[in-house]
Amino acid sequence: MARQARLTIPGHIHHLLIRGNNQQPIFADDQDRQRLLEHLAETLRTLPLALHAYVLMPNHLHLLVTPQAADTIGRAAQGLGRRYVGYFNARHGRSGTLWEGRYRAHVVGETMDVLRCMRFIESNPQRKGLAANLNEPAWSSLTHHLGASRNPLITEPAAYWQLGNTPFERDAAYRAWMEQGVGQSEAQRIVASLTGGRPLGSAAYVAELEKLTGRSLAPRPRGRPRKLLADVAPNKTVPK
Repeated sequence: MARQARLTIPGHIHHLLIRGNNQQPIFADDQDRQRLLEHLAETLRTLPLALHAYVLMPNHLHLLVTPQAADTIGRAAQGLGRRYVGYFNARHGRSGTLWEGRYRAHVVGETMDVLRCMRFIESNPQRKGLAANLNEPAWSSLTHHLGASRNPLITEPAAYWQLGNTPFERDAAYRAWMEQGVGQSEAQRIVASLTGGRPLGSAAYVAELEKLTGRSLAPRPRGRPRKLLADVAPNKTVPK
């Protein structure tokens, strides 16, 4: 059976997951991470794409973006992947693929779900024990949203602007939001959307997108995505 085409809706926020092949590391050191961000910056300069949040993990990366054309995300993922693999293979004396096939993506709906995805993405290093606390730089956009630094790659989404009337109010509100942490059910909901490529949002929002796209987008009953959840959710042990 042919795979269903990914759902990409211009002007809507999308959450992307790009993983290393067979869960292999995609970075050897900080030089590699910096080079990927440079390639990402070039991608943002050349394509109609806004970046709202990101994190670079040892064997995968998350991006929260808004494309302005239907083919923008595909072109961005392909170009970014190709440029980085060329650099990585040349630097480390290797050949062949680095990525695990197709990237995963889903559309994100209302304000709270956008904020949940931002928290899910930017808390990854802390949840995986790669950063001691929220103040520790961890190759993500978190310090930007906490007001500790300004990241030129980031365009804040409308959901973030709704947190306060001033930068100080928004920074403080987002820190409080991050400190609440990501619950297991919240992580499972986000991962299920990534796995199925289905929108993250209320039933009303999904129904609205179905009218817009002419596609059935409601989630279908299926088993828990164990492998993906173990990779990107808070705990490595998936509850029975």
